[in-house]
Order: sequence, then structure tokens, then C-alpha cells
Amino acid sequence: MGHLLSKNGHRLKKRTHKLHHRKKKKRNCFLRLPCMLCFIVHGSSTGLEDDSDNHLEAGLDGSGRTRNSISGIGVPGLGIGIGASAVSKLAERYATLASPEDCSKFPLSPRELAAWEGQGRSLLSAVPTKLIPQPVLFRKAGVSVTVPIPVPVPGCTNDYTEMVCKRKCSEVQRCTPCKQPRCTFAAPDVGLEDRGVGVSGGEATSHSESGHCHLPLCPLPSSSLRADLPHSSGSSPCCFHHPNDDCQGRSADSDHLSINHLPSSILLKVLSHLTVKERCLCASLVCKYWRDLCLDFQFWKQIDLSGLQQVNDDLLVKIASRRQNITEINISDCRGVHDHGVSSLASHCPSLQKYTAYRCKQLGDASLSALGTHCPLLVKVHVGNQDKLTDEALKKLGEHCSELKDIHLGQCYSITDEGMVALSKGCRKLQRLYLQENKLVTDRSVRAVAENCPELQFVGFMGCPVTSQGVIHLTALRNLNVLDLRHISELNNETVMEVVRKCRNLSSLNLCLNWSIDDRCVEIIAKEGRSLKELYLVSCKITDHALIAIGQYSSTIETVDAGWCKDITDQGATQIAQSSKSLRYLGLMRCDKVNEETVERLVVQYPHIVFSTVMQDCKRTLERAYQMGWSPNTSNTS
Repeated sequence: MGHLLSKNGHRLKKRTHKLHHRKKKKRNCFLRLPCMLCFIVHGSSTGLEDDSDNHLEAGLDGSGRTRNSISGIGVPGLGIGIGASAVSKLAERYATLASPEDCSKFPLSPRELAAWEGQGRSLLSAVPTKLIPQPVLFRKAGVSVTVPIPVPVPGCTNDYTEMVCKRKCSEVQRCTPCKQPRCTFAAPDVGLEDRGVGVSGGEATSHSESGHCHLPLCPLPSSSLRADLPHSSGSSPCCFHHPNDDCQGRSADSDHLSINHLPSSILLKVLSHLTVKERCLCASLVCKYWRDLCLDFQFWKQIDLSGLQQVNDDLLVKIASRRQNITEINISDCRGVHDHGVSSLASHCPSLQKYTAYRCKQLGDASLSALGTHCPLLVKVHVGNQDKLTDEALKKLGEHCSELKDIHLGQCYSITDEGMVALSKGCRKLQRLYLQENKLVTDRSVRAVAENCPELQFVGFMGCPVTSQGVIHLTALRNLNVLDLRHISELNNETVMEVVRKCRNLSSLNLCLNWSIDDRCVEIIAKEGRSLKELYLVSCKITDHALIAIGQYSSTIETVDAGWCKDITDQGATQIAQSSKSLRYLGLMRCDKVNEETVERLVVQYPHIVFSTVMQDCKRTLERAYQMGWSPNTSNTS
């Protein structure tokens, strides 16, 4: 009936002809035909319904069918009867229609529709008979309705959108399927008469028992309600769907789901595991959305450009001008970066806190001085292996960076005691200090650091020309946790033992490459080091007695590395494995007096201990390769 009031009615015959030859497509309406039934089912009670007590009468036969008392038209499942007065009144209303505006004001209730159906041929006498085919019977969800194919009404050209179920080919959007679970609806036994639809109890019961799902009848949304919907503009009012519509909608949604449907916070977390190179050269090229995510400020607070030879001063200037909230940057091994680029970065990023530039030999004092001047919040400075760095840069750090806690100056050969003293006086919150082969740093620097930086926890003077007179000052550091004294030429046993006694929080001690360390020193370390967990003795002058003492006196040491100690034998390796309850790693690399058969036996007997030898390390490497999917090339071996 809705199509009778549509201006597209004159194309009905041509469209109907195409529908028979065209493959059936998904429709908004589960009936997959013009929406006469949609209008019957979803229509609200108006018009003659108000006078139903006076004008309507119904007759119900034993088969559950309702018969019209006047026209004799049976509508199974619909308890509707139309009287003669109602038909006359309906005809009078139709006869008064004179303009398209009047047509748009001619909505029909379900009862009126039954009357129209019964008297349709007489009311539409002006329409050629060949345009009115035989009625079509639809049966769905326990409701049988006799519906004639609608024809156009002459003179009515206005679109009445509430009566017309728009098709996929039309300009308006399709209505969104109702989000309802499948096959979970009970047979509607009450409340349907209020909508003008009645379902017999026996018929509903039979469908319920047979396992058929009974769909709820969604009311036709009014114009005011549709205006509030998200897709109200041009959307179809039909919301009575086929049982498979939800399934098809969900499957279609699942087919179109992608990673972009995740919340942006989750995508940002995923992208955070990528490096800057992967984000810039890969992820940002996926789509515009990903490009915007890759430009999120949190990714540009911590920038790792290490090893990228494309990085130069211009790039640093651009990054600094656009991202002034950088807190950490790493430009290690970037040979295209010079003092100008780092100085520009420092001037634009006053909130910079961590700066790392290993092996940037082209950088000098200008870059580090600019960082010290413009970035007072610096807490970490790692500038190892910079030959041009001098004491002037350290003085700037000492003057402006009072929050500095971690500094690495290894292999900066131009640094002297003067710069170290200035640094220690200005940066009293220093917690980590590492020097390596700084040939101009002596005992004066060790003393200044021990006196001015009481919070030091990590100290390293590997290969520096310091002696026991300077190292002894480290006993004042009560919070000392890690001490690296590798390759100290003038280091005696008494100094080491005193440091272990006084520094009760010491957990890691590295004495490698010190030939002065003997069995007696190791025994005192095992007895006094109550918190010691790691002890490195590579190339020290120790024997089996040192390992036996560790096993007997220490209950905390977990890692012992005695590699390249030529006097270690099977006895020492066996006894420390037997007596130590805390040992988890024993390094025996190039201990030539330890037989491999003994190590194999210890591996089986003490599986909780990792024994490091050439053969054992090769086996572990090969096992990891197999786990990662590597297989030997049999063609080469043959």
C-alpha cells in the first residue's frame, strides 16, 4: 500500500519484471518484495481505529482464520473485520483527495488496510486492470497475510517515506539491523492485538515446540523518533528483519573488522614496541590514521636515532623545532651530527633529561656545553669515546645540572682531574659514575667523587691510573652497590678487603685483570661480603683454594667467573659446585686444567648451575639455534 502513495509507482511493472530475472539480493525487508506487509505489521493504529467499537466487527472461524463479515476476504492470523460503514467512510475519505498534499495525509491503519484490500478494485477503478495482478500470499514466522502488489495512484506524486521501504538501489541509506540475538524470542502471545495483529495460541505453540524462532515485531518509528536516530536522514523505517539478517550483518561486520577498529590507546601501545626507524619508514606509510598515530607526542618524547647514518644536523633542527617536549634522545654512532645540531636541539628542548652519544668523535665541548646551559633537568649523560671532549664541558655540567645522576665518560681521553673535581662539586646527587681508560684521571678525582657525591651506587674506574691510595676513599660510600676495578695496576689485597668490609651493600665486585688478587683476598671477600652476589676474577692469580673458600664461606654469591685462571683444576670446580648452595653460574673459560669430562659430569649432577666453557657455550648456542628453527645444511656437510 505504501507504494500506492509513491511517485515511483509508474516504474513498478518494469521493476517487477527485472526482479524475476535478477538474482535475489539482500533487502532491508525480510519479505524481499514491496513492503505492503511491512506497512500492515508495523503500522500504528490511526483513523478508523478510534471508532472500532462502533464500526468494526469480527468473525472468527474454527480454523483460526478471521473472515471479513462484508467482503468475505480471509486474512489468516489477523483478527480484523471491517464493517460496511467503515468501508463507506474509507471510500469517502479517498474520494476527497485532490492534491499530493492530501495524499500524504492519507495513512492507513491495519484495519483500514484490510478494508482497502477488500474493496481495492472498486476504489481503484481508474487504474487499468492489467496493472493489478493476483494477490501474493506470504507466510513468515507464523503470520499469513494476503497482500496485493501495489499500483500507483494517479495524481499522488509525493514521497511518503514512512510507508515506503527504500531499496538498496535508492539514494537513501539502509536501516541498521536490530542488534538482537538469534532464535531467542518467545512466541508473542500478548500485546499484539494492540498493534492490530493477532496470532493464534495453537499456531504459536506449534512453532515454539518445533524449534522455530519467533521474531519480535519492531514498531514503525515515527518521524519524531527517526529524527533522533543517528542515521535518521533518509533511513528506512522498516526494522522487521529476517532471522538471518543479524547473522549476515555480524558476519559482514566481522569481515570488515581490522586493527584500526581497536582504540587508539591500544594501537599506540602496539606501535610503542617499534623503533623510530620502523615507525617512520614502515608503520607511518600504512595509512593516514597510522601516520597520525606515529606522530603522537609520546613517541617523540624518547627518540632513539642510534646507528642511523641518515641523521644529520638539519634533521635534529627539524625535530627540535616541532617536538619541544623531548625528554630523551640517543644519537650514538650518528656520524652526520655535529655540535650545531646538538646545540640547536638543546636550545629548543629545555626539558631534555637523558642524552646519549657514544662514539660520536666529531662532537666537542660546544654540544655538551649547550646541553648543560639549556637543559638544567639533565639526569643522564653518556658520551663515551669522544676524543674532543675536555674539562670545559664538565664545568658547564657542574654549574647548571645539579640534578645529574648518571654520567658515562669512558675513553674521553682529554678529561683530567680538574673537570672531574668541578663535576663532583656541582653534581652532588650523582649515583652512577663510569670512567674507562681515562689516562688523565688519577686518585685526586677518586677522592673528590667519594667526598662530594655520597649517594654514589655505581663506580667504575676501569683502566684508569688510580691506585690503592685513591680507591681506599671509596669506603666512605655507604650506598655503594657496584664497584668496577678492572685492570687497576696498583691495587693491593688490603685495599680491596677494606672496601668489602666497609661497603656493606656491595652486591657486585669486578676484579678482573688484577694479578695482585690472590686466594687470601678472595677468602676475605667470601667471608665479609654479606650482600655480595657477583664476583668476577678473570685472569687473577687464584687457585682451587679460592673457589673452595667461596663454596664454604659465602651463602649469597650466585655468579663466579674464574676464566683464564690457569691454576684452576677439576678439584676446585667440583668442590665449589658441591658445597655452595647459592651458586648459579661458574665461569671456567680457558681453564685448561679442567677436563671437559668433569664439566659434563657436573652439568648432569648440578643442573641448576650454568658451567661456562668453550664446549658448553657452543652447545648452548647450537641448542638456541635449533629452537629458533635453524637446521644444518646436509648438502654442505656431505
